Formats: sequence, C-alpha cells, structure tokens
Amino acid sequence: MTKYLAKIGLEIHCEMSETNSKVFSKARNSYSEIPNSNVVALDMGFPGTLPAVNKEAVKLALTASILLGCKQPEYMKFERKNYYYPDLPKGYQITQETKPNPVGIYGEVEYECNGEIKVCHIDNIHLEEDAASLDHFYSTSNIDYNRAGVPLLELVTAPDFHSSDEAVAFLEHMCSVYRYAGISEADSRRGQIKADVNVSIMDASLDESDPKNWGIKVEMKNVNSFGGIKGAIDYEIQRQIDAKENGTYDKEVFQQTRRWDEETGTTIFMRSKADAIDYKYFVEPNIPPIKISKEWIEEIKASLPELAMDRKKKYINEYGLSAYDAGVLVKDKNISDYFEECVKLGIDAKSASNWVTVNIIGELNKEGISINDFYLTPDMLKQIIDGINSGMLSSKQAKEVFSKSLDERKEPKNFISKDNAQISDEGELTTLIIKILDENPSQIELYKGGRDNLFDYFVGQVMKNTRGKANPVMTKEILHRELDKR
Repeated sequence: MTKYLAKIGLEIHCEMSETNSKVFSKARNSYSEIPNSNVVALDMGFPGTLPAVNKEAVKLALTASILLGCKQPEYMKFERKNYYYPDLPKGYQITQETKPNPVGIYGEVEYECNGEIKVCHIDNIHLEEDAASLDHFYSTSNIDYNRAGVPLLELVTAPDFHSSDEAVAFLEHMCSVYRYAGISEADSRRGQIKADVNVSIMDASLDESDPKNWGIKVEMKNVNSFGGIKGAIDYEIQRQIDAKENGTYDKEVFQQTRRWDEETGTTIFMRSKADAIDYKYFVEPNIPPIKISKEWIEEIKASLPELAMDRKKKYINEYGLSAYDAGVLVKDKNISDYFEECVKLGIDAKSASNWVTVNIIGELNKEGISINDFYLTPDMLKQIIDGINSGMLSSKQAKEVFSKSLDERKEPKNFISKDNAQISDEGELTTLIIKILDENPSQIELYKGGRDNLFDYFVGQVMKNTRGKANPVMTKEILHRELDKR
C-alpha cells in the first residue's frame, strides 16, 4: 500500500483585543454581549465617512511581524477587497493583499510539538478589518455590527505541517505569542481566533520540495476550535487517501472549499474554486501609504516581551524545574506572571512551582476561575512558605492554612501562630518518643523481629500525641536512632 505524506497550511485570523478603538473607526474595540453597542457611522458604511488608521493596531501588528521573524515594509499600504455580504455593510473590506505591503512577509517560527522543536515558514501576516457577525435563527438572521471594523491579523503559513498534531501545536503557540505580547486574548469562545485550513496529500516516496509532486489543495473555511481543526484535518487527509486508493481521486479531489461539520465529524462541500469570487482588489484611496521608520521598528524591538518558550527555557535551565512543570506554568500567561512574582519575592522557584502547579491550579480548576480572580496573592503564598521554612508549619498544616485562608478570605498569617506551630525541638520530641517506646515493648520486639511496617505505627503514635504537630522528618530520624538503641 502506498504511503502518503500530508501537506497542511493554515490561514489564522485573530482579532486584536488591546486597542481602545477599532482599526479604522473611533468605535470601542471591546467585547460586549449587547448587540450593536460598539458602533459608529463608519462601521455601518454610511456615506461621507472616512477611515483613519489606528496607530496602536499598526504597532501591535508590527510587533507580531517582528516576533515571527518577518521582514517589515518600508511603506505599509491598504487595499479594498470588494464583495457583497450582509455582514459587510460597506460592500468591501479594507485589507492588505499585495506584497510587499503587509506588515510582515517571509518569516520563520519555532514551535514545540510532542516534545520536539519544529519550524514553520510564514508567507505573510497582514492587518485588516473584521466583518460583522450573523446569528441565524429558524426564519430570520440578525446582524451584530460590534465586530465590524475590529482590527484583525491574518497569518498565512507555508504548507509546513504534516499532521493535525503539528497544526494544532502551532495554533496553540500562536495563541500564546498573541497573549504574551498583549496583542489579543485569542479566545476562540468569543470568536477571536479561527482558521482556514488547506490540506493535500502526496506520495511519500517523492521529493517534497518539488511542488509538482503535491496533490490538489482543498480548503476548509472558518474552523473556530482546536478540536474542530484537528478533526477537519484528520478527516480530510483520510478522505483524500481513500479517494486515491479507490481510484476516485480525480472525481472527488479538486480545488474546492469545504466546511467542517461538528455534528457529523465530516467536511462538507461548499463550492468549487472555479466558482470563487473575483474580489477586484485595488488600492484603498482614502488611506495614504504609511511610512514605517527604522526608528519605530527599533523602538518596538526594544520593548518585545519574553514569550512562553523563552520563559520555559529559563524555568528549566535557571530554576531547575522539570520540562513538564515549566510547560504547565507557561501555558497561561497570567499563571506564569503569578509564578514570576513569587520568585521576585524571594520564594524558592521549586517550592513556588509545586504550590502553583498542584495546589493553586487545582483550586482554579475546581472553582472554574482564572488566577486573576484568585484570592491568595503571591505575598500571601510567601507567608505560608515562610512558615514551612521556619519550622512553624508542617506540609500538612500548610495545606490546612491554605484552605482556611481561601475559605475565610483572610491572610494566611492569621492562621499561623506558636500555638499551632510544628514541634521541631529535638529534645522535646526525643523525650516524647522515648516515652512512647517504653509503653510499647511488644511492638518493639515484633519490629526487631522483622515487622518493618511497625515503624509507621510508632510514627502514628507520635503524631497522635502531638495532634499532628511533630516535625515528620525529625520524628523519623529520632525514632530510627532510639529503636537502634534497643
């Protein structure tokens, strides 16, 4: 049976969420559940209105371009993409189509997939405006113009992915880049990120570098979840392989646009590329070319943030964390920021990591909240860890203080006192242990006879007599020493 190689390219559309206004109008750029509340005349396509470019949106777009290793233009230009659809009131979209006008071309990005570093080449990234959103009901469709004119970044990759795992890993990486750089929240639940997916297959024995050996590229439009993207790619690869094996490839696989159907788990034919719209691009006459100075580029480069992959390397190489723990910490920027603040406060990195990855993330998942809404601040966590380091708290007591602090919304220091402190005085523990051993001669005899599990019985007696306050490490050391004497 012939082996096949899949070739997958992505066109990723991401709404910017950090600009005060939309990309060409002064309407607010913020998420709102109230339809048509973030709208001005320009967004509705009213005559006599003129676009004005949002400088902050251009800056963020250039930031993305630089982070992707792209080449930035000397002059940035915009064009009109002409078509009619109810969600496009002007009858055209302002975008960037012709090279070298986009904010970035010909980049290269490293990303991680299943523990391996991969490379994706970027064809271009460009800045454009989003369309309105349509809500379809049984007999009507409603239009919400809040989204019309929201700044949108479109990233076009080379067909460098060979599996759905690689494509999804790259998408996750790009969401992380956008979040860490403050470009977008990249929240698919709010429709802030979606992708068009292009899939083809080729005989794996042929030269991949020769485009003549590639199969027909099939496009899937507007897939808006990672699960959907993975499902669409896996289904489409298998559909094309089956067509090859069944001898129906020429009939079933041709240049076309399909959509992903969540209910059936299949891709469904929408239209042939022969039916594709002629968008009749031309230069936007109301926006003159924008000079991108070298000084501005250097200023942006100087302010670039530390990204997730950079932090992960730091956590592993400088802090000695495992690759797994480092990966958990950097997955959410806000959690990574929380951890960074803990380290700045002087908390040992491994202790901070253990508390954040186990206890804190566990609480976040249980309560269904983000770390921004979490009561316990890094300063408060330090109170607990300082209590452990000073011997005031055992690990069990520390967890109890952690829980009480969250339940009662009081700082941990309110539950840490000498009265409930861990017993770490060697003399006091030795006296107590000798007394317990003197009261249990038969158990000592059995222990000496090979019943090693009775050691845990003696530990339990010490904890019972101290109501769990005995330092467990010291307790075990003293018990070993006193039992050896008998």
